[in-house]
Amino acid sequence: MLAAWRNASKVLWRSPAERTVRDRLAELAAGGAQLLDPDEPVDMYGDGLVETLEQTVAALLGFPAAAFFPTGTMAQQVALRCWAQRTGNPVVALHPTAHPELHERAALTSLTGLRTVHLTGEPRPPTADEVRKFDEEFGTLLLELPLREAGFVLPSLEELTAVVAAARDRQAIVHVDGARIWECPPHFGRTLPEIAALADSVYVSFYKSLGGISGAALAGPESFVAEAKAWRHRYGGQLFTQFPAALSAMHGLEQELPRLASYVEHAGVVATALQEELAAAGVWWQMQPEGRPHTHQFRVWLPHAPGVLTTAAVEQAEQTGVALFRRWYPPGPLGPPGLAVTEVSVTSPGLAWTADDVRQATRNFLARLP
Repeated sequence: MLAAWRNASKVLWRSPAERTVRDRLAELAAGGAQLLDPDEPVDMYGDGLVETLEQTVAALLGFPAAAFFPTGTMAQQVALRCWAQRTGNPVVALHPTAHPELHERAALTSLTGLRTVHLTGEPRPPTADEVRKFDEEFGTLLLELPLREAGFVLPSLEELTAVVAAARDRQAIVHVDGARIWECPPHFGRTLPEIAALADSVYVSFYKSLGGISGAALAGPESFVAEAKAWRHRYGGQLFTQFPAALSAMHGLEQELPRLASYVEHAGVVATALQEELAAAGVWWQMQPEGRPHTHQFRVWLPHAPGVLTTAAVEQAEQTGVALFRRWYPPGPLGPPGLAVTEVSVTSPGLAWTADDVRQATRNFLARLP
């Protein structure tokens, strides 16, 4: 699969898994030449370039301070732990498909002793009414923006504002899982600081949208971030030196962040053409979100086994040099059996695709299915 994706000449996006060590080293060298003095000392225990990155993230999100973490899993556990200590309430309200609930092997409850509750099981963020009328007290509300497992779905700005107000009415803290918040401004029609200002704290990722090697940041009030850094040390996250990840993150903020709005815009072109061709073919399909994507990513469902669809995608890439889809997966917690789902991203290489390119690639892909 990796060989097929890597060798395809026409793709909508490039996965980090396609990059070689040589690619990464070249990117670091190029980024270093642009962003810092190569004779500058490497960071030690979070100073130097790491501090610069933290200050940059805080300014981009409009918060007083930020802390760099080696992983988002650690960052969010620390954030929720700190807020629970401050509120005196160990209950966290989140979506059942939120990352701490679905992808961290129950780390939140196992390591921090916190407990989770679900405001809704629907494939969408919770509503203000669901927050307001929930029959159990919770100290922190975690909102994932966008909600990945539902198809990178975002609420409207009015809905988000109402949800935050409902949480405030219950004296709850609002923490945003903003791993992909970088691409949210076009949907909301607001700047990053305006979106982040709705929350008490925000976590961001440096590799999911920005193409960094690894790493995350937690932004919020100064006292909160200082406490988070203490817990970062306890969790083993105060690494001796982190300049490769920090430099890669800075490069992503410099190069990719300004381009994300164009990716979101063109994802609408790709999704519309894909929907039109699937409808014309008379096959059953579903796209999440319906209509125009909320970010530069969306999900597509088809009624075939994941292996059948993945094989067709690999063969199309190998034989035509065109990679429309990548790997397909079982439906997971939100889908019925007999279907498969894939995620489509539109980044820099995808900007060259016209609507006709998408239609032609879709026809070629469908012709490969039983």
